[in-house]
This record gives sequence, C-alpha cells and structure tokens, in this order.
Amino acid sequence: MPKVLIIDDDPTFCLMLKSFLNKNSFETKEVHNARESIKIVKQEPFDIILTDFRLPDKNGLDLLKDIKGIIPKTPVILMTSYANIRTAVNAIKMGAYEYVTKPINADEVLAAINNALDSAEDKKIQSDGGEISKKDVKGFQFIKGNSERFKKIHQHIELVAPTNMSILIHGESGTGKEYVSRLIHEKSKRKDRPFVAIDCGALSDELAASELFGHIKGSFTGAVTDKKGQFEVANGGTLFLDEIGNLSYEIQVKLLRATQEKKIRKVGGNTDIEVNVRLIAATNEDLQKAVNRGDFREDLYHRINEFQIKVPPLRERKGDISIFANHFLEVSNKELERNIQTIEHDVIDKFNNYSWPGNIRELKNVVKRSVLLEQSDLLTSENLPDEIKFPSTDHDLGTDDTETDGKALREVTEKKEKEMILRTLEQVKYNKSKAARILNIDRKTLYNKLKQYDIEA
Repeated sequence: MPKVLIIDDDPTFCLMLKSFLNKNSFETKEVHNARESIKIVKQEPFDIILTDFRLPDKNGLDLLKDIKGIIPKTPVILMTSYANIRTAVNAIKMGAYEYVTKPINADEVLAAINNALDSAEDKKIQSDGGEISKKDVKGFQFIKGNSERFKKIHQHIELVAPTNMSILIHGESGTGKEYVSRLIHEKSKRKDRPFVAIDCGALSDELAASELFGHIKGSFTGAVTDKKGQFEVANGGTLFLDEIGNLSYEIQVKLLRATQEKKIRKVGGNTDIEVNVRLIAATNEDLQKAVNRGDFREDLYHRINEFQIKVPPLRERKGDISIFANHFLEVSNKELERNIQTIEHDVIDKFNNYSWPGNIRELKNVVKRSVLLEQSDLLTSENLPDEIKFPSTDHDLGTDDTETDGKALREVTEKKEKEMILRTLEQVKYNKSKAARILNIDRKTLYNKLKQYDIEA
C-alpha cells in the first residue's frame, strides 16, 4: 500500500484528502507545517508527498528544496492556486513532479499521484540496472507543430539524429525539451539501446556523483550495496541530462572526463569503466553567461554544445497551440474515461491570447482539468482558469518567475479580482451559486469576497 504524506495547515482539507486516498488504497499521514514535515521525512519513508504552497512557517518552494535534499527520489506534488501559476512553474524547475490546483479535484489528484508513482518505479528500474520501461521510451508521442519555428527544429532533428554529436537543447521549463531529446534518440542509430533521462535539478551535490557514475558498497554512509550509475545503465544508448547547469563544479569535472575519455569511475572505486554514451543536455538558462560568471566550465560547455537546438516558448508558437490542445484532449479523454468530442472555437481563441508561462506542460494541465470538469461533449470556456477566461495584461506584469508580495502588486491583484467577480456576476445575472462555480470557489468564499470588496449583489 503506497504511503502518502500530506502537508497542509487546513485540518478539514487534510481530513477530506485523507479519506479519499484511504478509500483508494493509500496509507496517509498528515502534518500541518514545514517543521513537522522535515522531522517526519527523516524518520519515516514515504512513496509520495503532497504539499500546499502556503504554510504558516515556510513557503512550498523552500520546503521542496529541503525535502529534495533529504529524499531526492521521492516525488513531490505541489498544491497551489491558479493565481500562483508562476510559482508552480518554479516548483517544476526545482524538482517537483507535478502541481495540482486548488480547489482540489479528487480525480485529478489521484491521476497525478498514480503517474508520479509509475514514474518513480521506472526510475528505480533504471537505477537498479534493469530494463528501461517500454512505455517510457518506445512509442512516446511527439506532436508535430505547423509553426515555422517548429519546422526548423524538426529539420535540425532529422539532420543531427543519425550522428553521434553531443547536443545542447535550450528552452524554458515546460517547452518539451525532453520530448525533443527522445525524438532524437528514436531517429538515431542507438534507438534500440537505452534512453535514460536524469533531472540534474533534483540531484543534491552529495548524490549526483553516485547517481551518474555509481558507487561501491561501503564508499559512504548508506552505500549498502554496489550501484550502477546512469552512464552504465545508458551504455550504448543515449543519456539525457536535463537542467545540466545545476551540476556542481566538481561534478562538471567528472562529467567532462566521462565525455572526453568515455570512461567513468564509481564513487569509492579504483578502476575505470568504459562507456559508450551519446550525451544530450538541456537547460533553461544561458550557459554562456554561466561560463562568463565562472559557474560553468567552458571546456564542458563546448563539449556538450557540438550542436544546439533552441525550443521556443509556446507563446511564440501560436500556430501550434490548437494542435497541442486537441492532442491533450484526446489523451485526457483516454486517461479520465471521458468523451469530449471537440474544443469550442472561443477556447482556442483564449488559448491563443494567453502567455502560457508554464508552456506546453501548463496547456496539458489546463486541458486535462477542463475535460474532467466539463459536463457536455464540447470543451467550453466555462471551466478554464480565470486568467485564461478573463484576459488581462495585469497577470503579465514583469518577467520574474518568483512570487512578489509587495503592496503595489497586491493592489493590482485585488483590483483584478474585484473586476473578475463583477464581470462573472453580470455574466450569470447575479446567480451567486453559478458565479462561485465559474470562479472555482465555494459560496462561502464568494460571500467573503463580496463583503471584502463592498460588492452589492
């Protein structure tokens, strides 16, 4: 029975979520602040962790970093509101498996948990040196876009895939860098050999060497058996290192040797192991600037950058949005056992007018959530998040992904929220139940907002 840790300061919410998960054959434990959660993850093993972003003693990003430092392989799902979408994007960059939005939908949470557990099991198979999960490599779906930017990417993939050149893929979080790397592998001469993906952002400095190169029993506390590193697991195939810029300088030195000499040495070992691995690296930062700052080795940068592919953000690929949306509709129908036939034109228009800070990953989540909530056979705008449903320039203030708590931003947010509530009430002829449903809040919250903003309805 998988064991789930729930971290949320709302006891009523925890009780509801625990009851649902217990009915679905999960063992659960709840804590109400970050301090308790850190204490308990050091004492007990968990298969997955669900944490709220807003906790009384720490925010979710700081807690995520602490948890990953203690149990780096345990999937963490962040629970947040759509108002904190940029925070959710940051969480993915920092190693969160996924995020789900509040108000929580039980089926959405269950699907995210099951997907995370499946992913964790696949990674365990890889780390144990076993066969890579076929569903994780073979038959993955890469959706071709129609935009000129995408056509250029596809041309580059066709050219470079048959070679043994090392490739650096650059793009924002959620743009599909791993899918590009998988397509390169599938079109290469190594397609019948392993494809292994590593998220360098989720590796602590202490564990990175062991994860990449392996270790010998007794080489450090906790090394109770010999372990194959991912270079060995991927031998003959392709190793994909996502967010390579997060690796420490010491690990960069070892990685340079592995790519230059095609040899690795396990932690605690005294013999070299020959490996034949094609390296594909990805980053969402400018590594050339990191080289100039002295944070990334210049010789390693040139070694991994024999060929570079830049994946543009979704907001610069408007011609591809409807293609991705319809694909995710099909996938969501299958996963959620629904039968939504098509997407309303108004929805596609709203998608095209949105900036998509979370890129393709965010679009997938929005479509999946809408499919889950839709009551007809047409995907309408009724169940879209507010920032997509009610376009505004307010949510695009600045380009910083971090959350700002300044007074000016709070005033803008409150103004936007008041306007949104007023528009919704007018739209539904002041039917408060329907307004609350459209706004994805309960009636009590709506009444509190009406009082807060002195709205007569």
